[in-house]
Amino acid sequence: MNQLSDNTRIALLMGGPGAEREVSLVSGKAVLEALQQAGFTHVTPVVVDAECPPIPNGTQLCYNMIHGTYGEDGGLQSYLEKLGIPYTGAGSASSRVCFDKILTKQVLLKAGVRTPKSEVLHKGERPSFSTPFVIKPPCQGSSVGVEIVREANQLDAALASAARYSDELLVEEFIAGKELTVSILDGKPLPVIHICPRSGFYDMQNKYPSMYGGSGTDYICPADLSDEETRAVQNEALRAYEALGVQVYGRADILLTSEGLPYVLEINTIPGMTGSSLFPKAAAAIGISYAELCRRIAEISINCVR
Repeated sequence: MNQLSDNTRIALLMGGPGAEREVSLVSGKAVLEALQQAGFTHVTPVVVDAECPPIPNGTQLCYNMIHGTYGEDGGLQSYLEKLGIPYTGAGSASSRVCFDKILTKQVLLKAGVRTPKSEVLHKGERPSFSTPFVIKPPCQGSSVGVEIVREANQLDAALASAARYSDELLVEEFIAGKELTVSILDGKPLPVIHICPRSGFYDMQNKYPSMYGGSGTDYICPADLSDEETRAVQNEALRAYEALGVQVYGRADILLTSEGLPYVLEINTIPGMTGSSLFPKAAAAIGISYAELCRRIAEISINCVR
């Protein structure tokens, strides 16, 4: 059994080859400072530029802060499993499914988790849905390539934009409601956060306005929900988390209708850990400091059975 101590040799992996590289670098820098603050004395930052990066000799735990491609899609997890090195976050199989919105949808539907109706488009095909609807590349994070089509004359431009990332696209019915997120740590839901973009929707620009020039977003934590709505949202998030086999921690994105029905969109298996990220906000709402959160993720992960 691996034991976590202040002397545990941790390789902090950040960067990666995907569209979320810059955000990952910011997350990684913040986590590095937090781990040092938490008392860890042997944390080595590793900026990953390609698959199968060299891992420092003697590493006892890899702390994965690579969002999106390779870090969140099961590729890095499979590599570390072959090396026999424990790592933070979900295992390779669940990471692969959660990163693919089409596979996620299939699992959620089979488990009876409420999720928006959808269809898959292949190259050259057009949606059968009436407007409004949402078009998503299936394997991108942070709303990269997501397009909301409200009028028929917006369709061609939206398809062309989303198709830059994938020949296969997911089309979902548009669900009007509160945009919520539920962070889950070791199988326990944290307080719900209400996400309120100041303009448009919660895309990369509004998530990280200082980096991408958006209008920004307001966050309400705990969310302005009744006790009944809070329980319903947390329960549906936990059902999705368990159905998808996520381990250690994750964050479920949910829409709540005016009728009080929660619709699960996806589970993020490497949620953002920047100073403005949602997982640390939810933890702070119940008194878990940022440094303590990073330590707990390491503690839970080092002996996680894959």
